[in-house]
Amino acid sequence: MFEKLKKLKERFIELTELISKPEIISDREQWQKLVKEHSSLEETVAEYDKYLALCDTIAECEEIIADGSDAELTMLAKEELSEHNQAKAKLTEQLKFMLLPKDPNDDKNVVMEIRAGTGGEEASLFGTNLLRMYMRYAERNRWKIEEIDMNYTDLGGVKEVVFLISGKGAYSKLKYESGAHRVQRVPVTESQGRIHTSAATVAVLPEVEDVDVEINANDIKVDTYRAGGAGGQYVNKTESAIRITHLPTGLVVTCQDEKSQIKNREKAMKVLKSKLYDYYRSKADKEYADARKSQVGSGDRSERIRTYNFPQGRVTDHRINMTLYSLDAFMDGDMGQMIEALQLASQNALLSEADE
Repeated sequence: MFEKLKKLKERFIELTELISKPEIISDREQWQKLVKEHSSLEETVAEYDKYLALCDTIAECEEIIADGSDAELTMLAKEELSEHNQAKAKLTEQLKFMLLPKDPNDDKNVVMEIRAGTGGEEASLFGTNLLRMYMRYAERNRWKIEEIDMNYTDLGGVKEVVFLISGKGAYSKLKYESGAHRVQRVPVTESQGRIHTSAATVAVLPEVEDVDVEINANDIKVDTYRAGGAGGQYVNKTESAIRITHLPTGLVVTCQDEKSQIKNREKAMKVLKSKLYDYYRSKADKEYADARKSQVGSGDRSERIRTYNFPQGRVTDHRINMTLYSLDAFMDGDMGQMIEALQLASQNALLSEADE
C-alpha cells in the first residue's frame, strides 16, 4: 500500500510541474486531462503527507523515550505517542479506503426510472412520493433535474417516469437506490383503515457521452404520436411525442416532455444510449439478466431493498440493516445519512475483497 502511495506522490509532483507550464503542452485537451488527474490525486497525497509527518513525530517521541534522561519530557512523550499511534492507525485505514478502485461512472449524471409495481393505484401513488423524494434530494445537493417521460394515472400516481439528474457526484450517491422499494401504509383509497403493502421499482443508470455508445441509424425505429396527459387529455395536438425502439436489443424509450419533436428525440436518444451502455456492459460480463433483475426486481412486494413503514414512521434499508425513525424528513429528501451508510458499507466490502 505504501509503495503505491509513494508512486502516487511522485506522479502528483510530476503533474504539478507539468500543469504549471501549459505552454509546453500544445494539446489543450491533453492538458485538461492532466489537470483532472492532478485534482483526483490531490486529496490522497495530502492525507499521505499527513501520514508521513505523523510518522516523523512518532519517531521523535520514541527517541525521547529511548533516551530517558529527562523524566518529565519522557512522560509527555509517552502520552503523545499513544495519541499519535491512534491517529496513525485511523489515517492508515483512511488511506486504504482512498486507494480502493473507483467506479468510473461515479462522476456521471444519472438517468432514473420509477415504475409502479405490485399494489395497483397505491403503488402508483407511492411512485409519486419517491419521485418527489429524489427531486428534493437533488435540490438539497443543488443538482439539475430534467424530465424525460412522465406517465401518470388519473389520480396522479406514477405509472412510469424517467428523468435526468445532473450534478457533481450524482451517480456515486444515487446508484444505491436501484431496486424494489416497499411501502406499508393505509392508502388514500382504503375506506376501512387497513394497512396495505405495495411496491415501486427504481432503476439508476449512468448517463453516457456520445463517445461511449454508437447507435447505427438502421438499428432504430422511430415512431411519433400525440403526447397524452392525466385523464387521457392531450397535452398538444401535434405528434411531438417520440418512441424509439432499438431493434437489435428490443429496448424501447419514449419521451413526451417537450412540445418540440426534435427536443423529445434528443432526450430519448440520451436515455437510449444510457440503457444500451448498461445493457452491453452487463452482457460483456455475461450477467445482464441477473444484473437487471438485481436492480429493479419484478416489482413484487417480497423483493425489496428498502421498506417505508408509515404507521411506525420508519424507513429500513435491508441491505445494511439500518432503520431511521425519521420517515417524514426522509421522504422530504433528507437521505444523506442512509446514503452515506450505504457508501461506507460498499467501501468496506471492497476493502474486505482487497484483503483476501
